[in-house]
Amino acid sequence: MRLPSECRNMAELRVQIDRLDRQLIALLAERAGYIDRAAQLKPAEGLPARIGARVNEVKANVRAEAVAKGLDPDLAEGVWSQLIDWSIAREEKTLGRDEQE
Repeated sequence: MRLPSECRNMAELRVQIDRLDRQLIALLAERAGYIDRAAQLKPAEGLPARIGARVNEVKANVRAEAVAKGLDPDLAEGVWSQLIDWSIAREEKTLGRDEQE
């Protein structure tokens, strides 16, 4: 691993970006496993796929973490909004769509 400032050319920089992309994909795949487990656990607790308060909590957490890390919070929230929507749609395949939405 090299810091951005240690990359001497674009080839070295691209190696690091590709490394990070692989790590991000691995983390997203791991997160999807937890989403699948949530779809298994929610029926026993009487929970729908979309829980508005939890969606808001996750977005607030992401924004705060982005600010703490020096990342644009609007970018982070936008990415997570897509991730959340995908996750809810994935859960709805198992749970069915909540008619109260």
